[in-house]
Amino acid sequence: MTEPRSLKNQEARESLPAELQPIYDELVTDYRWATVKRYGTGYVAYSVLADLVRAGWRPSARQRKQG
Repeated sequence: MTEPRSLKNQEARESLPAELQPIYDELVTDYRWATVKRYGTGYVAYSVLADLVRAGWRPSARQRKQG
């Protein structure tokens, strides 16, 4: 089940063109997972992630999650 999007997440996502939104979603998911693993909380600065996607951020390869 997918978490409902917060207002900040929704606003940042909608600031991107439709073709970049799936990339943004993937980055948000991966970033949230990493912050939960490292810090115990899933804080995400959504507008910063949208800026990264807009600037050209793309996953370079599928990586395995380290346990």
